[in-house]
Amino acid sequence: MASVFTGLSVAITSFEMWLVVASVPLLLPALLIVASGRHRVKVSALCRGALAWAIRMLRGRVCVRSTHSFLFTQCTHGKADSVLETFDLYAHTHPSLCVGPQTGEALDEAVRRVRPFQVLELGMHCGYSSVRMLRLLPPAGRLITVELDPLTAELGEEIILVAGFKHSQFQVLTSSSAEAIPTLRSCLELNRGTSEGLNLVLMDHDPERYLPDLLALEREELLCPSGCSVLLIHRNQTAGELRGILGHIRARPDCYSVKSQLQSMTEIFYQKKSTKVNM
Repeated sequence: MASVFTGLSVAITSFEMWLVVASVPLLLPALLIVASGRHRVKVSALCRGALAWAIRMLRGRVCVRSTHSFLFTQCTHGKADSVLETFDLYAHTHPSLCVGPQTGEALDEAVRRVRPFQVLELGMHCGYSSVRMLRLLPPAGRLITVELDPLTAELGEEIILVAGFKHSQFQVLTSSSAEAIPTLRSCLELNRGTSEGLNLVLMDHDPERYLPDLLALEREELLCPSGCSVLLIHRNQTAGELRGILGHIRARPDCYSVKSQLQSMTEIFYQKKSTKVNM
């Protein structure tokens, strides 16, 4: 009976998403008729952007459901490495939002080098990066992952649990990054003006949010003043979409630097000037 309800829920959600996708092109002619001539270009661009967003959401949800189902049936439950291997196996033959083994190895290297106790992930996707990071954290380490889509957050959390991790080791926040960041201080149990904070931040959500969210993290004093590595994922095989945030970094040499630039991941380093030491 439970499986029947689950199937109905999935079907209804898919139908709702298809309605969103279908409604945008239907609304476009009406909006263009209503809009005056000088606004039609802007309205057209807005509708095209909305359609692209709806398609991305639909594809993402389908990908998450399919990945979740494959992992549950193919991996060894309670074994993080088996979960990651099954992720990679799935990605060989299916569309996937996972960063993949090559970027995953670079992520592993960063986690081992930084040895973080407080980690923030913006953009959970299927939980692949979450599992990779969690398996390398020290015993007292903790991950907070923020995911906008409720279904993705729910299924991603289940995958983390299947990998053998406990809720005491991670927390999933179903929210936009803009809404979540102001609440992180209480989640991390941090006091302002202390030497504590996030040691590692992985940004793998909307690249247009990278710079605003970095500024918000700094404004909220959430980045560890003695050093925080920020990993930026760029999925278009180029760092061109990071132009804005990299421009900001290079304009702030007093506290930011670009540590490395790979094909699909860029690492920047934050450190308050007063806490910098000669290496």
